Amino acid sequence: MSGLTSATPIPTGVVLHSKSRVLELQYGDGESYRVPFELLRVYSPSAEVQGHGPGQETLQTGKREVAIVGVGPVGHYALQLTFSDGHNTGIYSWDILHRLATQQDGLWREYFAKLEAAGVERDAPMPVKSSGGHCH
Repeated sequence: MSGLTSATPIPTGVVLHSKSRVLELQYGDGESYRVPFELLRVYSPSAEVQGHGPGQETLQTGKREVAIVGVGPVGHYALQLTFSDGHNTGIYSWDILHRLATQQDGLWREYFAKLEAAGVERDAPMPVKSSGGHCH
């Protein structure tokens, strides 16, 4: 997990927009960002998505319609998001949220490039894991 620095902006407001499927992050300097749920989900900082090292990421698909059904604080440094597909192991620190908010265009391009390289559709269902079954 990336470490917090004193320069990491902390949101002064977090608003869930369920209909438009965006998480709005408001900052004290008047800046406001609307981060799509899908982007938050496919870039989840969880081990389930990121793996335990470079090259172990699991490409996420079929998340265009995913909703956030719960938001909870983790200490004073992060949010835990619970998604409608049952995913809830990502701890989104303030720096991760700020990076996702401010670098959306590049992150979308990277995501679409990974999909193309893998030869999978954005809306393809995720393959069901047969080992252990702990991903529900």
